[in-house]
Amino acid sequence: MGLGCTMGLRNTLVVMALLLSGAASLESQAFFNETGDLPCHFPNSQNLSLDELVIFWQDQNKLVLYELYRGQEKPHNVHPKYIGRTSFDQDNWTLRLHNVQIKDKGSYQCFIHYKGPQGLVPIHQMSSDLSVLANFSQPEINLIPNQTENSNIINLTCSSTQGYPEPQRMYILLKTKNSTTEHDTVMKKSQNNITELYNVSISMSFSIPPETNVSIFCILQLEPTKTLRFSPPCNIETIKVEGKESEQTEKRVELQEPERSDEAQCDINISKTASGDKSATHF
Repeated sequence: MGLGCTMGLRNTLVVMALLLSGAASLESQAFFNETGDLPCHFPNSQNLSLDELVIFWQDQNKLVLYELYRGQEKPHNVHPKYIGRTSFDQDNWTLRLHNVQIKDKGSYQCFIHYKGPQGLVPIHQMSSDLSVLANFSQPEINLIPNQTENSNIINLTCSSTQGYPEPQRMYILLKTKNSTTEHDTVMKKSQNNITELYNVSISMSFSIPPETNVSIFCILQLEPTKTLRFSPPCNIETIKVEGKESEQTEKRVELQEPERSDEAQCDINISKTASGDKSATHF
């Protein structure tokens, strides 16, 4: 490379270095235990080879995830928490972070330097903000058997596990032929100290409208996407019977567990006498 070319390249690199401070941060998203991308988006308009560059990524605590020094990886400069967890996509100038954990969320920066006769010249840097999600399990309704004769009162719990971030809301939806009613209560939550994943649940009691077929759903409203996750329905059927026949009807009621997650979670019959003076629910 001639002196004129060398001077031209050097001037270009200096100009690129002056522009680094204006780089915007990119948003990146990954799922728990999967792979996240930390882009660098180096335009490489000078068509520089990896042998001429020093490339590395660091996290918000200045810990090094990966370093490529003139085409050679330098694992001894990498922090132990990132050893064996990264791979460099040379075609896309992107670092892939594997086995992503909740604690990996945060800001990252990539740096590219030109290694020339005068030493290292910074020519490119980029910031990215990594958010981490974990899919909650499908909400599951569990009915608590009544111990009293006032058995049109339904007691239930609903739970969902192993998710992140903390959901916005969890509530019960009652659907009849003519109405839809929401029932809110306090959402209980616990967080694992190691994985930082959440388990959430609610408990609720309410009365079933007489002579009405009701479908009960438990709904989890997620953050930050506002997505709703529905439990399989719990179907309750109120049957009006005459006199002594109610006792025989009551004996035939049983709880049916679904074989597939998209089927009804429970089917319950509430039988009432014609006079309405006695009712029974079987779980």
